[in-house]
Amino acid sequence: MAKAIEVEAARREVLARVRRTAVEEVGLGEALGRRLAVDAIAGGPFQPFDNSAMDGFAVRAADVADAGADSPVALTVVDESRAGHPASRELSPGEAIAISTGAVLPAGADAVVRVEDTEDVGGRVAIGASVAVGQDIRRTGEDIAAGETVLTAGAELGPAELGALATIGLDPVPVHRRPRVAVLTCGDELLPPTAPLGPGQIHNSNSPTVSALARLAGGEVVTVGWAPDEPAATRAALERALGADLAIVCGGVSVGAHDHVKGALAELGAEQVFWRIALKPGGPTWFGTRGDTLVFGLPGNPVSVIATFLLLARPALIAMAGGDPVGRRTTARLGAAYEKPTDRAHAVRCRLELTPEGWVATPLPRQGSHVLTSMLAADCLALIPTATAAMVAGETVEVELLDRSTMGR
Repeated sequence: MAKAIEVEAARREVLARVRRTAVEEVGLGEALGRRLAVDAIAGGPFQPFDNSAMDGFAVRAADVADAGADSPVALTVVDESRAGHPASRELSPGEAIAISTGAVLPAGADAVVRVEDTEDVGGRVAIGASVAVGQDIRRTGEDIAAGETVLTAGAELGPAELGALATIGLDPVPVHRRPRVAVLTCGDELLPPTAPLGPGQIHNSNSPTVSALARLAGGEVVTVGWAPDEPAATRAALERALGADLAIVCGGVSVGAHDHVKGALAELGAEQVFWRIALKPGGPTWFGTRGDTLVFGLPGNPVSVIATFLLLARPALIAMAGGDPVGRRTTARLGAAYEKPTDRAHAVRCRLELTPEGWVATPLPRQGSHVLTSMLAADCLALIPTATAAMVAGETVEVELLDRSTMGR
């Protein structure tokens, strides 16, 4: 039997074969979760004009230099500047202009007095506090300078990013097309969740799990199929799946008499890149390509499916859409001792906790690859290298972060 490939080498092999998807334009309302295809550069400054940070009065600081609560200075109110409606005249000495938050600072004014420090005295305003030049003024370009790169290509567009794009007037938005994903589960024993179970049968959890993982990684799930443990049916289902950018096959990939996925893939012209990874859970994993289509043959056990998807398929989907595939990695201190053989790496389900000393990843008690509910409490996978036999509590470990919504919490 060929030697299993190390996990990091497997990731490199996968990412080396990624081709970015084409660029398309979508409206801001449809861009959430997409990845920017170009740098977003501001054509002008923001704020685009000096404006007030407070409701109050625009003044000349020199006119109120001696103002105080017990010695207010009275100024003549000559105009108003409100949001979207600037004042129509310039401020002169001895005058004040009422101003709203966000409104244009009138010419001649160099400070704003908060409305709380003023009193209306019939056409005039009594200023009960002095102000410094520039007080409560937002300057032109204070947030964004003209020509500034606000977001770089590959940025994932969340609520703040969409707001920044709207601020610079970028709509529609150039983004990479969502990678098309086909999901196929194999096995006579699998039934839909609503079907009554017969002897030896189980409900198909991999199909909804992998479909959800693919969507959260930025993919568009275009087909979700099932094939029985029969060669012709397996081949027909795989042929349909290979029309996507990325195909995920769960089960039927091992070496048993009823595992037909590898043989069918070879018949369909898919080229194997690796078979078996040095990882627990997830060892019997197949990866190959047919043309530009990436094909992952994942094990059937549900935790193995999740672990191998997150470590191999998720980075591929992120890279296809123009993003950084290593963005979900960080380090933490191990919260308890962990021992293992040195035959393969372990992806250990852990709970993350922020302590005064930093992040701590504590292994969860049930680590069997069939125990799907163990993922409900997991925040990360701690990656223990193949050559490491034992780690003590407090040692630094690399972790692959899990989105809590991904794991159902």
